[in-house]
Amino acid sequence: MSTATTPAAEHDAPSETSAPLPQSRRLATEIPGPRAQELQERQRAVVPAGVSSIMPTYAVRAEGGIVEDVDGNRLIDFGSGIAVTSVGASAERVVSGVQRQVEQFTHTCFMVTPYEGYLQVAEKLAELSPVPGETRTALFNSGAEAVENAVKVARAHTGKQAVAAFDHAYHGRTTLTMALTAKNRPYKHSFGPFAPEVYRVSGSYPLHDQLDGAAAAARAIDQLQTQVGAENLAAVIMEPIQGEGGFIEPAPGFLPAIVDWCRQNGVLFIADEIQTGFARTGQWFASEHEGIQPDLITTAKGIAGGLPLSAVTGRAEVMDSAHAGGLGGTYGGNPVACAAAVGAIETIEREGLLHRAQEIEERAVAHLRAAAQHDARIAEVRGRGAMLAVELVDPATGAPDAALTSRAAAAARAAGVITLTCGTHGNVIRLLPPLSIGDELLDEGLQIITDALAAA
Repeated sequence: MSTATTPAAEHDAPSETSAPLPQSRRLATEIPGPRAQELQERQRAVVPAGVSSIMPTYAVRAEGGIVEDVDGNRLIDFGSGIAVTSVGASAERVVSGVQRQVEQFTHTCFMVTPYEGYLQVAEKLAELSPVPGETRTALFNSGAEAVENAVKVARAHTGKQAVAAFDHAYHGRTTLTMALTAKNRPYKHSFGPFAPEVYRVSGSYPLHDQLDGAAAAARAIDQLQTQVGAENLAAVIMEPIQGEGGFIEPAPGFLPAIVDWCRQNGVLFIADEIQTGFARTGQWFASEHEGIQPDLITTAKGIAGGLPLSAVTGRAEVMDSAHAGGLGGTYGGNPVACAAAVGAIETIEREGLLHRAQEIEERAVAHLRAAAQHDARIAEVRGRGAMLAVELVDPATGAPDAALTSRAAAAARAAGVITLTCGTHGNVIRLLPPLSIGDELLDEGLQIITDALAAA
């Protein structure tokens, strides 16, 4: 495994903020370095144990495909702040838009004194989203807030209460969204009781259920009809590619069949595109890969280049079902975050990042599948665009191997690659590089991860 280290006597401080951040991996110290260890002690003194961090270090700068830490280490970013900084962590149009807005005003509350930036974001979502016909958009702060409000709108429109989610789903950490989320640890354990009238049905996990899209959809629809009943069901919600559950791509045909059933039975379909949206999968939204048209779509993460912003976009007649004052929040659609979103969307458009995501997929999948040919522990390489996954199993039994996944990810992190894991059973390495990453860094990071896996 290559290490690109610097002798201890030559340790440098983090780069000057006025200079471009070099797009190269560099290990000036072990990770964590001495300064990071000092900050860890401070964190333990003031931050609860429930707020944990994947990388044992602290960022000071980030640009392109590199995050620099307090000890001068430059880390290859395969996390993008969990699919947030798709355009890079300091994209020029995002930074300049935020700076201009901060100089004008930071907040008025859109519900008190509205401003044009909110309208600009809503107009772009009307143009870009796969929701059919005329749309309306409401802005919020986080993905979980967007999901909660989508459910509120669906209940208001249909007059029904029940909501159905799928196995392996992740929709957030609030009381309602924890109920929609499938995985117990770390998201739900000890935090109940959860919101009522939430039901879970089987989804589509081709590697494990061996069902085609039609068969998996028929199974899910049977459960919806028998366990909930369309007459009680306000909405079905699903991530077009399930994120925390393992970057699971449903079998072709599964999503269209579910959407068709919803339309035929007066049930709204909510596409949770919080992780999959804004060019992450090589299209503006992952729904487009199968041509589905959601009634409501939730977005966040990549929408604003790192600032907190989320949205619910839906058919006009659905969104207008909520009474005046029923949607909103003090900070929802904050003007600074809206300026960042305008800059992020312009960056995706002008820098061809949809195509770049497709290039990343082609390059990364080729590398990972070549490694899989020689490693029976790699059960599957899957994903779209720059949202890719490697699922690891015990080759003798096919059982999920969370311990191997943890060891490989830890080794990659120690070598200077920000590496995330996921999966209901914790056995999936997920790759979420910024779309601004260069080929050289991408290739180096991939090699480090496959080397770490080979050595684990």
